[in-house]
Amino acid sequence: MISFDNIVRFSSDQPLLFSQYLFLMLFTVMFGFFALIHKHNRIRNSYLLAFSLFFYYKCSGFYFVLLLVSIIFDYIFGFKIFNSDGWRKRFFLFLSILTNLGLLFYFKYSYFIVDTINSIAGSEFQALNFVAMFSNDLFQSEYNITEIILPVGISFYTFQTLSYSIDIYRDKIKPCNRLLDFAFFVSFFPQLVAGPIVRAIDFLPQINKPYFLSRRGFGNAVFLIATGLVKKVVISDYISVNFVDRVFDAPEIYSGFLNLVAVYGYAIQIYCDFSGYSDMAIGIAALLGFKLPINFNSPYKSKSITEFWRRWHISLSTWLRDYLYISIGGNRKGKVRTYTNLLITMLLGGLWHGAALKFIIWGGIHGLGLAIHKFGSSMITVRKNFLWSFVSMLITFHFVAFCWMYFRAIDLKTVDTMIHKIFFDFDVSSITNRIAGYWKPMSLIVFGFFIHLLPYRFKESLKSFFSNMPIYLQVAGVGLLIFIIYQAKSAEIQPFIYFQF
Repeated sequence: MISFDNIVRFSSDQPLLFSQYLFLMLFTVMFGFFALIHKHNRIRNSYLLAFSLFFYYKCSGFYFVLLLVSIIFDYIFGFKIFNSDGWRKRFFLFLSILTNLGLLFYFKYSYFIVDTINSIAGSEFQALNFVAMFSNDLFQSEYNITEIILPVGISFYTFQTLSYSIDIYRDKIKPCNRLLDFAFFVSFFPQLVAGPIVRAIDFLPQINKPYFLSRRGFGNAVFLIATGLVKKVVISDYISVNFVDRVFDAPEIYSGFLNLVAVYGYAIQIYCDFSGYSDMAIGIAALLGFKLPINFNSPYKSKSITEFWRRWHISLSTWLRDYLYISIGGNRKGKVRTYTNLLITMLLGGLWHGAALKFIIWGGIHGLGLAIHKFGSSMITVRKNFLWSFVSMLITFHFVAFCWMYFRAIDLKTVDTMIHKIFFDFDVSSITNRIAGYWKPMSLIVFGFFIHLLPYRFKESLKSFFSNMPIYLQVAGVGLLIFIIYQAKSAEIQPFIYFQF
């Protein structure tokens, strides 16, 4: 039962998710009022800004204040950078980078840094939550000052505001004239907490454009939202709760075969989870008249690790390329420096995902893979045919799946255990029994890969077929799909994986 208290209050146990019934209800009501005001840009934008801030409050509670602080600081820095030159211009850019990364490092890496110092120096330093201390002193709250909670989406909106400051410094854009417009750009709720990472150069021009959504565009948006829900709730959540989590939590009690299937399962789980969120974000934004960039393009069809990163989390990989890789030299200073820059970029990309050695290893392996592929491509010319494409795709997928073990596992010991079980305790004789015991999640794993590997033209024709249906059939079909999904789901809705980043 959804009460008024559930709607207006933040719950740390149940942050608001796209895949929750509550969000779908809130969005439906919000969209109803939106339909009445969508022709008036200023009113529309202010309305969406208010809903976006409410949405973030429902996701992160008190930390929505931190979002407001970031918005105000970067709005001011934007003008300071634009109106300065020489060393002053660089100084204000430095302040913007220091402020943004300082907040990100404090909330995301304090424990990691303090624990590293303590392990090296034998000290007993403790990370303290200064925001909680401030709240306790000012509002007589009772937050635990030794617990630092990562604000939802801080990694995403930090990169978003950083790109704004850097683009102004590079003379690619001018600062936003209105604080409310800038706040709307940063806090726009579909992409706020888990991307795609949107750049000011792409989004700000859309703010003052008249609302337009064609009948076909409406169908495409609804189709994306529906397929995103299926990916998340039907595939990702089910195989996570009923198979993948169990094996990764205790790989030693499962056979090598089940460990291998769990690795495959996590590969499709994280894809369906994250691309499902991106599909819903892009679809919801389209209904509101805004275009967000594509974030996934069938990544497991990639024939090289370089191609994989052109297809996976595209908004992050292009951000790292444009604002990190190119900034440290890119491929302009010789081959050795190019390979080094690739490795540095991916190591920092791994660290962006989390303050743990496993993420650094994950990023480092990808960096080495990119460097090796770039070196090999410059030395060897291959005649490409169907067999080459198939083998290359198979090798690339298994390289990525191997890396996913470091990404998902609780610790490095878990990875070692899984590798040992896969290579030395595969237990071929019991495969049939294992499949029979886990046929439901395994069927969904196969189904997930099947729809992922469908030809692009077939997917587009399916989208076109849906988009050309009468609107009442589209709405009725999606309504029925949502009803079936939430009646048939076997567990509580799981948080999106990338919420933790």
